[in-house]
Amino acid sequence: MTSTPEVLISEVGPRDGLQSVKATMPTADKLRWIDALVAAGLREIEVGSFVPARLLPQMADVASVVQHALQHDGLTVMALVPNQRGAQAALAAGVHKITLPVSASEAHSLANVRKTPEQMLVELREVHALRRDTAPDVAMEVGLSTAFGCTLQGEVNEDDVIRLAVACAHAGADEVGLSDTTGMANPAQVRRLFTRLRAELGARAGAAHLHNTRGLGLANCLAAFDVGVRTFDASLGGLGGCPYAPGASGNVVTEDLVFMFEAMGVRTGIDIAQLIAARQPLMAGLPGEPVYGMLPEAGLPKGWFARQHPSNPSTSSG
Repeated sequence: MTSTPEVLISEVGPRDGLQSVKATMPTADKLRWIDALVAAGLREIEVGSFVPARLLPQMADVASVVQHALQHDGLTVMALVPNQRGAQAALAAGVHKITLPVSASEAHSLANVRKTPEQMLVELREVHALRRDTAPDVAMEVGLSTAFGCTLQGEVNEDDVIRLAVACAHAGADEVGLSDTTGMANPAQVRRLFTRLRAELGARAGAAHLHNTRGLGLANCLAAFDVGVRTFDASLGGLGGCPYAPGASGNVVTEDLVFMFEAMGVRTGIDIAQLIAARQPLMAGLPGEPVYGMLPEAGLPKGWFARQHPSNPSTSSG
């Protein structure tokens, strides 16, 4: 596709997806999966997290995965770092972007990173100082977890969410997005919170990370798009959730999200046929692990291939 994309789809499956399953995908399969995602047109991939292997053995090979991903020109290689030690390792590995997990719910924050939101702000300032002094070209973002509700705490006050988002920006985050970690959001709530976030942070308002736990993932993405959000996290095959939030499952399916935008005429820069093909290395690396998606089951509509590839009008798919 030659036209400039209008939205950025950030693929989080190699991190968010893989940390949420019991099996560990072999490194070679991870690399093939990332290669297939890049071939489909993904421009940003969260390839792993820099955490102790004893806590998440699925991420023990993250430095090697980063090194491989860095070979792809035009790809933003991103990794999650929970603290300064993780940030040091990620920056040494050469990532382009780091993201920190700050939770709006104190109960979730303690379960996830064993720190309160206030303590995570201190950690964020320290990571910002490290980044500023050693790798100033590396981007730093915060995905504000449990921004729409928490299975441990219950309701999360919206004023608290916005206050914490502003505090994260003041602590050094280049962008602050909102994450529906537990799949509790609804479109009206998404529209309201992202409108407030953008009013407070402007261009520093970041991505929508939404889950399909209760079937509202695409509706919530559309609500975020309608109020100006242009970066969306998604996971191939809907893989993943949060291991520290009971009942949290179902990232938005990358294939379905890309199809929705492309069907609307919103350019993603992603080739859907190749995106669906990228499920093969995922399934090969995690045999028996369920993968989801309405589009891969139903197939592309008649004539779709010609829409995405106007230079090949005689070829059809689906």
